[in-house]
Amino acid sequence: MKNEGIIKGYTVMLDHEKLGYDITAITEITVSKGRLVDVEREVAKIPSTCAVYDVTGEVDCIVIAKFKSRKELSEYTKHLLSIPYVERTNTHVVLTVVKEDFRIL
Repeated sequence: MKNEGIIKGYTVMLDHEKLGYDITAITEITVSKGRLVDVEREVAKIPSTCAVYDVTGEVDCIVIAKFKSRKELSEYTKHLLSIPYVERTNTHVVLTVVKEDFRIL
């Protein structure tokens, strides 16, 4: 499976809360002027970013990120809004993680 590109790499599963990352945010991003791919690449470079999804619907992109404090989340959100072609964001703060496991079993 590795030779066929199905297995991309190996990793460990971490307990983010035990590492101090108590805040998970899901942010919807609306992008202007057809620059979605450029914006997504820029957002993916930010260390707090865990996932970037190009989606259908009323928004163009959904981002999942983790933070140790509200201050970090605030700075992250302001950074997103400063990226060229980002028209607006809508951020949801996760209250309870019911399941978070990206493995396919």
